Order: sequence, then C-alpha cells, then structure tokens
Amino acid sequence: MDGIYLLLGTNLGDKEKNLSNAINLLEKHQIKVANRSSLYETAAWGKTNQPTFINQVIQIETALTPQLLLDTILSVELKLGRIRKEHWGERLIDIDILYYHNQIIETPHLKIPHPGIPDRRFTLIPLVEIAKDYIHPKLRQNQEILLNNCEDSLAVNKIN
Repeated sequence: MDGIYLLLGTNLGDKEKNLSNAINLLEKHQIKVANRSSLYETAAWGKTNQPTFINQVIQIETALTPQLLLDTILSVELKLGRIRKEHWGERLIDIDILYYHNQIIETPHLKIPHPGIPDRRFTLIPLVEIAKDYIHPKLRQNQEILLNNCEDSLAVNKIN
C-alpha cells in the first residue's frame, strides 16, 4: 500500500472549522484529499496545561515533492493564523507530514516518516481507521501493530 498521510490538529477557536479551513486551503494548492479519518478529541500531549485537541488524519494525492509539500503546509498554517510560540503549545492549526509513500527523509527541517508516529495514540488511532495495513517504512510494522504496541495512555475519543 502506498500513500501520503497528513495529521491535522487544533486546540484553539472553532476547532472543526479550523480543520475544514485547512483542508480547503490545501486543496487549492495541488493537493487532493483522497480519504479522511473521523475527528478525534484528545488531551494535549507533551504540554498538558492547555485546551483539548481535535485531530484528523487525511490521505492526500499530490505531485508536490516532500519539500514543496512542507513549504505548502507551512504557508497554509500561516494563512490560517498559526503562530509558533512554544514547542507543543496551543495552536490554531498544526499539519504534519506523517508518511510520503515509502520514502525515508531525514533532514534538519523534514523527517519522514514523522518520528512521533509510534508514540502517539492521537496519530495512530485515526491512521488505523483509514490505513491500518499501511507499513511504516522504517519500523516495518503496520499501523495496527504500532497502535497495539504504543505506550501512550492519553484517551482518544471519536467525535463524529
């Protein structure tokens, strides 16, 4: 199985609208949404004294290279009002590249697959919903196995 997967997250303002606006802007930049998970509410991970998040995984199709996709994502985040104040802090929108087909990329500004995937239930649960058999190119395990082995204990609740 092949694919490009993004994780969207937000914990400020109208959270569902933030996700919808992000998807609409991505689709205006040579990015087609091929599949999307349900929305999931989770407690904040890393820095816990902040509002809960809503997260969603989308599978996309694009001819953009990984670096151009990252540049586009950063542009979309900026257009939606994302201000990077602190690591793991509150945010109007956060978009991460989880997988770009089976590529492994490790540069100072771009790491694919996203290094946090195996440690975060809020990423793995929506991934399992839409791509449970997708194989992590470095760990050689599918998303369902990664979720079963994940030690993260934060609750992840489907909201739609």
